[in-house]
Amino acid sequence: MIRCVQADARRDDAYAAALGGERADALVTDPPYCLLTRRRKRGDLRDPHAGRKIDQGPVLRFESVRDYRSFTQEWLPRAVSHLRPGAPLAVWTNFLGKEPISAVARELGYDLAGEFVWAKQTTERDGNEQLLRVYETALVFLREPLPPLGPADPPRSWCVAAGYDDDGEAARWGSHPNHKPFTVLEALLRAWTRPGQLVLDPFAGSGSIPAAAVRLGRRAACLEIEPDWARRVNERLAHPVAAR
Repeated sequence: MIRCVQADARRDDAYAAALGGERADALVTDPPYCLLTRRRKRGDLRDPHAGRKIDQGPVLRFESVRDYRSFTQEWLPRAVSHLRPGAPLAVWTNFLGKEPISAVARELGYDLAGEFVWAKQTTERDGNEQLLRVYETALVFLREPLPPLGPADPPRSWCVAAGYDDDGEAARWGSHPNHKPFTVLEALLRAWTRPGQLVLDPFAGSGSIPAAAVRLGRRAACLEIEPDWARRVNERLAHPVAAR
């Protein structure tokens, strides 16, 4: 099960089409971040990049944090309803998105277990130092207390340092602005999923998460609302490199 369905994550029938009646073992996803609409004082949209279009393709903006919480309330309960009982959630977000996502997760009976941090490497400068000035985070939610690690369990990692496209996969599959490299996703997926389990991603983007899941011996079910990106994801998942 590695097909990406072109559909809206806020619709129940989208999950039925992607999962085929099966329940997923984990939710690992990268929804639109809580980016707020930029406006001028008179109310019209403001373009921060002179000469560029305001429409930024797959980048979605919201009028307020309250609107972002409403968006989260539309998709997260639906996604959780298609998980096995007790399945973990790992949701990528930015600073403004932490509270809305955490609030909705709490309403669903989940507690925040921790934050998985991606420290993003900059380019080398004088002295050949790589600075980690920017980070992104995935919120990990559980319904039960954090379980102890068993003898066969991999170490539980909460932080990884990597560049945006160290493996060249972003450029290869369309340079999606929300790409996550395999070096970042590997530690997250190994910590919260096991080989053979089914990983649900309702916001596939360029397919980074499902491709990483397949590469690690998991199965994947995913949604993507943009037709062109859904097509690219299916091409990526069908390519031998994705499963290598």
